[in-house]
Amino acid sequence: MADRNVLGEALADCSTDPPTGFERDGCCGTHPEDRGRHELCSVMTEDFLTFSRERGNDLVTPRPAFAFPGLEPGDRWCLCLGRWIEALEATRTRRLPETTVPPVVLEATNEAVLDAVELETLETHAYDA
Repeated sequence: MADRNVLGEALADCSTDPPTGFERDGCCGTHPEDRGRHELCSVMTEDFLTFSRERGNDLVTPRPAFAFPGLEPGDRWCLCLGRWIEALEATRTRRLPETTVPPVVLEATNEAVLDAVELETLETHAYDA
């Protein structure tokens, strides 16, 4: 059965440029080997990229050995669910800018994230293209 998005529809691609997803197939699918749960499609912001780097996960520096091009603000990426939640919590507890939480592309975010984040929260942070 094909993965579905948080809206209950067929899961749309997140990005093929740069290629994202656990399998670098452009999709935020679920995979048993994906301990990071790269299931949430988001649009990178400068504040989030800085936040992530400060947490030890540099998403800006290219790593060709891992087929990772490095990200820039505006890039779409299948983000680790835990890092997105961490950014959300940091905006609440540390009063970081709202742009620390990268916007969510609902059509390309896997419904599996609903076990950790309510749909209303995702909708509050939805990407408005």
